[in-house]
Amino acid sequence: MLSSIKNHLLDVAEKKMINNDPSHDFLHAKRVLMLAESIHKKEGGDMEVLFPAALFHDAVIYPKNDPKSKFAPEESAEFISKELEVNNKYPKEKIEKVKTAIMECSFSKGIKPSSLESKILQDADRLEAAGAISIMRTFSSTGQMSRAFYHFDDPFAKRRNPDPLLYALDLFYTRLLKVGKLMNTRTAKDMAKKRTKFLKDFLTELRLELGGK
Repeated sequence: MLSSIKNHLLDVAEKKMINNDPSHDFLHAKRVLMLAESIHKKEGGDMEVLFPAALFHDAVIYPKNDPKSKFAPEESAEFISKELEVNNKYPKEKIEKVKTAIMECSFSKGIKPSSLESKILQDADRLEAAGAISIMRTFSSTGQMSRAFYHFDDPFAKRRNPDPLLYALDLFYTRLLKVGKLMNTRTAKDMAKKRTKFLKDFLTELRLELGGK
């Protein structure tokens, strides 16, 4: 991809995502792009598709407890497709592939990716839901959603079904600890192992600090 297109898209993304919440802001987009590039180096794929898809996969975002949240992938895909359509230097035949990769990226929708680019983007985004950064993002969203850190009587969901809309810690059990097993590529699976171990170590320390054994 031409450096002029990359620089333009980076500029558009930074301006578009300046008011997003910290867990889905421009820095998140750049990290997902960096991870996609790392996976691409070993797995292949088309960076002309991956670059805009990774950078704009969360171009439109709503709080997770907002009913409009389920429409965010489609709105993000539509935003970048319009941007690419007016760019005379971007291959028009690849725009639909960018849109598809974004719409298949969502964790909550559980869509099976239909292309290598979709697999890589899905993996890159899911790596952001594991490890140290995922903890930071979880509690950033918690402040925005005004949800509790954890259930007072059963913090680790031993005797109840976890509800991540009510308790931040419950997201570990519905998403963060699961993503490592849901990776599509071998490269991402290897990257996820260390991050998942960090999550488990965090829970061990938290259990001790809350008076557990």
